[in-house]
Amino acid sequence: MNAKSLYIASLEPNSGSLIVSMGIMELLKSRIAKIAFFRPVVPDASICDGDIDFMIHHFNLDQSPQSCMGLGLDEVESLLSQGKESVILEHLLEKYHILESHYDFVLIQGLDQAAFAKTLPYNFNHIIAKNLQAPYISVINGKHKTYEQLSNEIDLERVSLKNEHEEHIAIFVNRLDEKNYHYFTDEACDQTLPTFFMAEIDELDRVSVAEVKDALQCQQIAGETKDLDRLILRPKIAAMNIEHLLERLEENDFIIVPGDRLDIILTVLYSNTSKDFPSIAGILLTGGITPPKSFLKLIGGVDFLNIPILTTLNDTYKSTQNVDAISARLHPNQSRKIALAMGEFMNAIDIESFQERLRTAHSEIVTPAMFEYSLYQRAAQNRKRIVLPESEDERILRAAEILIQRNVVELILLGEPETILHRASTLGIDISKATIIDPNDSPLMQPYVEIFYAIRQHKGLTMTNAIDAMSHRTYFATMMVHNGDADGMVSGALHTTQDTVLPALQIIKTLPNISLVSSLFFMCMDTKVLVYADCAINQDPTAQQLAQIAIASALSATAFAIEPRIAMLSYSTGSSGHGDDVDKVREATRIVKERHPELLIEGPIQYDAAIDPDVAHLKLPNSPVAGQATIFIFPDLNTGNNTYKAVQRSSGAIAIGPILQGLKKPVNDLSRGCEIADIVNTVLITAIQAQG
Repeated sequence: MNAKSLYIASLEPNSGSLIVSMGIMELLKSRIAKIAFFRPVVPDASICDGDIDFMIHHFNLDQSPQSCMGLGLDEVESLLSQGKESVILEHLLEKYHILESHYDFVLIQGLDQAAFAKTLPYNFNHIIAKNLQAPYISVINGKHKTYEQLSNEIDLERVSLKNEHEEHIAIFVNRLDEKNYHYFTDEACDQTLPTFFMAEIDELDRVSVAEVKDALQCQQIAGETKDLDRLILRPKIAAMNIEHLLERLEENDFIIVPGDRLDIILTVLYSNTSKDFPSIAGILLTGGITPPKSFLKLIGGVDFLNIPILTTLNDTYKSTQNVDAISARLHPNQSRKIALAMGEFMNAIDIESFQERLRTAHSEIVTPAMFEYSLYQRAAQNRKRIVLPESEDERILRAAEILIQRNVVELILLGEPETILHRASTLGIDISKATIIDPNDSPLMQPYVEIFYAIRQHKGLTMTNAIDAMSHRTYFATMMVHNGDADGMVSGALHTTQDTVLPALQIIKTLPNISLVSSLFFMCMDTKVLVYADCAINQDPTAQQLAQIAIASALSATAFAIEPRIAMLSYSTGSSGHGDDVDKVREATRIVKERHPELLIEGPIQYDAAIDPDVAHLKLPNSPVAGQATIFIFPDLNTGNNTYKAVQRSSGAIAIGPILQGLKKPVNDLSRGCEIADIVNTVLITAIQAQG
């Protein structure tokens, strides 16, 4: 049987079924184009279910909340009490088959068994899953349980599903304390059923400032939206003298203070900028009192506060009670919590053994989401060390936190450690697992200077010039890659392309038989990923250079599981055109065929004939490339750069790049206007390039 669905459920509330659903959805989305999410039973059918809302928004699912929902718990319990189980199953099967007919896969998340009637003599999730013919994943809550209790619970779950004749895919034991986590992960597992163990993550139980803002219907008077992602360790009332307050401040406190205590507000804000004081999560001003405009102007002019300030109408005592009553849960905008959860999930799961158990139908469609999710998976398989020389940039630090929490690469940040950590702390970012190196104090500096001098002295480089060059972080980072102290480098958020590429050319140099560095973009269309090259580096390449760009692009495409079918683009197709420009493309095609006869290549060819099967049938009916090209080689930079931008803007395609190719070791350039997602994707691609 090729499974088209999967059922995930737990016995108890707060077991982490949503986290497991998120992780499985990520794994599925890297290989399957159209996935639906379904909850057969929800706590209350009259309101939007939190897990459904999260999955729709986080994974951009093409579903309405209603389509994800089966029946409400009250209706299910009423029907069960009347002995009408068949009515429930009939309704759920009808809803499920509608999804099955429109989607390639349905991921199902059951309500925890404890939510059903206490008198129910069996696990109702098992019954639903069996009737939907959905393989089953169990989630067990390991919190506050002994090793013996958990071992018995695991065995009982296995036996129960076996007796139900249900196909059991895996068990996830979540929220384990450190002692039990080591007990289970150190012992040999029963390979007949994959069992994965996940440690308790304290931060997932912590409320964010955004959750306080929403729950208490607060107004935000300072700080940016991104600052609301900060997690609160404890709420703390601040109504005492300043000297006593400063003694009591602790990391990630949420300060609750009457709105007219301007002295306390100012003290807390300025203490947060000091490296000698802890970083707080936010401030809540009570009593409906908003500071005067002059005070807001004062604090608004101070750099690096990054502290959200909220106001509420309630008094201090009531506000503290309300904050204490908020239950933490995952929201789509909580990138930090999501990264932590996904990092723990991916660290726990053995993807290979899991996928052996889950036999799904394979689709050749590759969506942008599938491609981006596959980058995380590929990078995590063999984690590489990537150096980021621009650690003073906020976007770099925020991207670094995501990559660290996802546990997909090992990051090296260049700069003064105390300054970087303080900057991260003021932004509410945790980069404690990154390696931070100050080039000026590093024992690597002198050897690097000597190596660079040895490499370039024949070009007239003096020792003084070598020392000066290595004082620039891009040169130092490039030398780290050259010397094997890092596996790849990503730069360009603050520097020009030349600042990134020139050190790489001088130190790392190009691959054998390739004399130039070129670039490509991964163009993620609705149902496929194409390669465009060169759209960023070489202005007017010769025929020899075009051939090298094509060969390098084929190697890059293969590394990212894209079958290379190369279209050498021109304004004419086949032998119909003449002139220097088209002759250059024709000669480049000949060179590639001569050097690599195994590659599928066509040229010269027009873009429409390369991508449209109908046009290809008319212009080049016997070509193995026409109409199905995956790599598009542009004849010059003007054409390539304008085309990729036109396609990106007019079709909504996601353009990932520019990615540099042709170097012996990976170095990649960012745009100075890059966003956090661009940095994350570029680091992942660099790590995959470093895997060889």
